[in-house]
Amino acid sequence: MATDWLGSIVSINCGESLGVYQGRVSAVDQVSQTISLTRPFHNGVKCLVPEVTFRAGDITELKILEIPGDNQQFGDLHQVELGPSGLGYQVGINQNGLGKLIKKPSSSSSAPQNIPKRTDVRSQEAAVSPQQQCSKSYVDRHLESLSQSKSFRRRHNSWSSSSRHPNQATPKKSGVKNGQVKNKDDECFGDDIEEILDTDFDFEGNLALFDKAAVFEEIDTHERRGGARSRGTPNEKPARYRHDENILESEPIVYRRITVPHSGSKEFCTDSGLVVPSVSYELHKKLLSVAEKHGLTLERRLEMTGVCASQMALTLLGGPNRLNPKNVHQRPTVALLCGPHVKGAQGISCGRHLANHDVQVILFLPNFVKMLESITNELSLFSKTQGQQVSSLKDLPTSPVDLVINCLDCPENAFLRDQPWYKAAVAWANQNRAPVLSIDPSVHEVEQGIDAKWSLALGLPLPLGDHAGRVYLCDIGIPQQVFQEVGINYHSPFGCKFVIPLHSA
Repeated sequence: MATDWLGSIVSINCGESLGVYQGRVSAVDQVSQTISLTRPFHNGVKCLVPEVTFRAGDITELKILEIPGDNQQFGDLHQVELGPSGLGYQVGINQNGLGKLIKKPSSSSSAPQNIPKRTDVRSQEAAVSPQQQCSKSYVDRHLESLSQSKSFRRRHNSWSSSSRHPNQATPKKSGVKNGQVKNKDDECFGDDIEEILDTDFDFEGNLALFDKAAVFEEIDTHERRGGARSRGTPNEKPARYRHDENILESEPIVYRRITVPHSGSKEFCTDSGLVVPSVSYELHKKLLSVAEKHGLTLERRLEMTGVCASQMALTLLGGPNRLNPKNVHQRPTVALLCGPHVKGAQGISCGRHLANHDVQVILFLPNFVKMLESITNELSLFSKTQGQQVSSLKDLPTSPVDLVINCLDCPENAFLRDQPWYKAAVAWANQNRAPVLSIDPSVHEVEQGIDAKWSLALGLPLPLGDHAGRVYLCDIGIPQQVFQEVGINYHSPFGCKFVIPLHSA
């Protein structure tokens, strides 16, 4: 009877176009020649519809995977006839106790045929081709394992060897749950999603169980006993350090690392707090004389002073914001006021380097009958640049320039201050309303002097007054042993720079 197969789990192969379906038989209609499956699976994937109906003409092969009741007491099974067309399925019982329906060829007679018993199964299976015996798909082998529900587990990697079918291969990474093949993401993160509890987690209650003050106090007590450094409690603010401060303990810092034999009347300090004492003009002159004896010639000092002074001047003019290829229409203009002495040669060297950096330089130097060799050499080099040299104040620009560099004064040539060209140059600088940079200024303050905004000292500063403006110190390359020879205990305060600012101590 067709109703005897209701509730059985079967596998229906509908060919390559429709695929393989598995499910439990819910209805068999012999009149319309159909069979219905409830909770169906299509190619191992659970169908969205609760029930699927098949026509006999679409079925290529039908296999019984599980029969309700005792699998060991089948007895003689009857043939299932689906309609009058003669299409029937013969039931065979294999050695594992599972029923198998094999589609019979169509014939004119629709009379029922006898079904072989258990003893005739082996002979019948021998008649089946080897290809049909191996026609079970990968999903079918997993569905056969569903019949052994007692030994089935959710995760395939925890199946015991006894729960697997002898002919069943161990599945790889893709898992199967309820006959449905799961992808990797569902296998890792989507297992038992239906069983998530609906109750919300009590965050406030869980947080109330944690006593922060007691925990920090316990940590603090443990660290004090072990001699470790305390991290601090919530009521204590941790120490904050600047980006340039060293948090590691080191030797005490010695801020006075330069000492002179005769302390000057003024002291300066750097940004890092190092004390730089001033020296007298006589000691400074002696220092340069000893350095020249050891090989630091005047030409080297002039070149070093010109490079450092030009670097400072380029920074004052705006640096990369002013001097770049996209800003050629705003070339800065610098006026150099030089006298016939070594300081004037230093200014000419600075002007040459500024002209090499695309700065418009105007050099003022009066015509003298006799000039120093150093000035002659510097003028020869300056003439090879695009800089402009003038000897009359009438040729200086009437409009304000960007920067004025003062190299007029010299303590050894005090009589120059009484010269008309000197007084006229001082008056022009004060009326031009441009900021002034003095290179190696003198200590003496005169009534008709030029008030500088910045001053650049060489090696060690002189006790400069307020007329010098803000003082900067330049490293001209004097070795440490030269300082020691003149009685100065010296340690370089420059660090990674060649020009550093000084502050009044």
